[in-house]
Amino acid sequence: MSDKNEARLFSIDRDTAAPADTLLPAVGNKAFNLMRLAALGLPVPPGFVLSTDFCREFAAAGHRLAARLPELLAKEIRRVERASGLLFGDKYRPLLVSVRSGAAASMPGMMDTLLNIGLSDRTLPGFVALTGNPRLAWDCYRRLIQSFAETVHGVAAAPFDAAVAEALGRADAAALPELDTLSLRELVRALLEVYADEVGEPFPQDPAEQLEAATEAVFRSWESPRAIEYRRLNGLDGLAGTAVTIQRMVFGNAGGQSGAGVGFTRDPASGEKKLYLDFAANAQGEDVVSGRCGLTRADGLERLMPDLYGELREVTQKLESAFLDVQDFEFTIEEGKLFLLQTRRAKRTPWAALRIAVDLAEEGLVTREAALAQLASVDLDKLARRHVHAGQPPLARGVPASLGAASGPIALSNEAAELFAKEGKPPILVREDTVTADIAGMAVAAGILTARGGRTSHASVVARQLNKVCLVGCEALAVAADGRSCRIGGERLQEGDIVTLDGEGGGVYRGEVAVSEERPLAELAKVAAWRAAKAAHHETLPVTVDEHHRALAPSALLHLDRSA
Repeated sequence: MSDKNEARLFSIDRDTAAPADTLLPAVGNKAFNLMRLAALGLPVPPGFVLSTDFCREFAAAGHRLAARLPELLAKEIRRVERASGLLFGDKYRPLLVSVRSGAAASMPGMMDTLLNIGLSDRTLPGFVALTGNPRLAWDCYRRLIQSFAETVHGVAAAPFDAAVAEALGRADAAALPELDTLSLRELVRALLEVYADEVGEPFPQDPAEQLEAATEAVFRSWESPRAIEYRRLNGLDGLAGTAVTIQRMVFGNAGGQSGAGVGFTRDPASGEKKLYLDFAANAQGEDVVSGRCGLTRADGLERLMPDLYGELREVTQKLESAFLDVQDFEFTIEEGKLFLLQTRRAKRTPWAALRIAVDLAEEGLVTREAALAQLASVDLDKLARRHVHAGQPPLARGVPASLGAASGPIALSNEAAELFAKEGKPPILVREDTVTADIAGMAVAAGILTARGGRTSHASVVARQLNKVCLVGCEALAVAADGRSCRIGGERLQEGDIVTLDGEGGGVYRGEVAVSEERPLAELAKVAAWRAAKAAHHETLPVTVDEHHRALAPSALLHLDRSA
């Protein structure tokens, strides 16, 4: 490779200037925004980025890394070593890294991520001595072994999950956070055996080999079915590929003063100006965005860690001021210290898009012309919010992740959802936990209902973007092992039975129920006035700064007792 290739690697650190907009296609949206955050002095782990050029070369070479890329990876890792004071693959002070994807346009959860790269039998004792936390070390190792098998080699989760279930049974524990260090060490040994059986070779103990394989896996995920379907649905076929962002690991699973979370600077479902946040204590980021674990909301984090919550509130203001829009951000708290791992323009419902655009203009954060540009893709003539009027108790309740009301036949798989949609019956996709691989079913569904997960999981983010009613964390939902029926509350329902989801109150109702529609008349009137003024050539309008305490005018309630 020539110097040209080395020029396609970019650093993420506080000494790097804010990137020019022209750099976005090369480094991807994730790294581009991380570079901006670092330049602003916000807490971002040091790292570097492989440009999208390498992804194109990877595909053109038959899914093989460019010949000199391992050497370049080693060179860039040395920069992270200098910034962190740790050494990749070292026996005494090991550096662990994350390997993440990032296209020029955000594709939440559609490509792969690997965490804890660099941990091995050789480096684990040093990591224990370095952190003084043996439980953290064994927990990170068991995460790495399973994720590496699933992501790099395409191994099914089932044999690993079976080993986890056996370990939980031996320890009489309900969940992995309850396992002590000894139990985790025994589990890791069992997972290493499962890995060798399923992959056909031992888990790689060379950190450099792990890093190269993880980089290949991220490049491959650009062409995964879910990523291709997401690009098709969102008209993103012209993107150049994914960049790869490699950063020093920070550990949300380091104990009681640690955790991981996802936040929105405003409510992405309603548009209300409040911190919208899910947090998992003593967890890594994948636990939150995967939708597979229990979560705490903003008020819970405020009680657990009031100082960190206050710091997050300050961060949200800085993010909106810097990016001039509502942000969706991921963060980790490691032993009481905050780190930002991502920020991006928040996916939002059309209802939220209108309120956010109006509020941002009236707060003086953006001009009215910029607010109108934000609404260019929103069909304001059809904008409405549906409310359930059931007249009966719900079968169960979930956590609303997207507004509205939806009725339809139960579909328990993507294939069933697509069949119902072809018959003109948009279904309710019902799953134990909806993952981003379900995007084809989500796209044709009228609504989504899950037993687990949070409002900020990747699947919830996609549901809001698709403007689908979405309830998550419905603990009274259980899908039968045969995938043909489910139990909601005390009732057994078959695939095809009609249910209604209430995206306001979280209720799940049997059959169709009456709904009403609400139109945001006050906000629509403001936007109409702005457009009229612009059409009359009054392009430079004075920006009215709204007092923060002034509530928006109430919207009108229309069309009572319409069928769902």
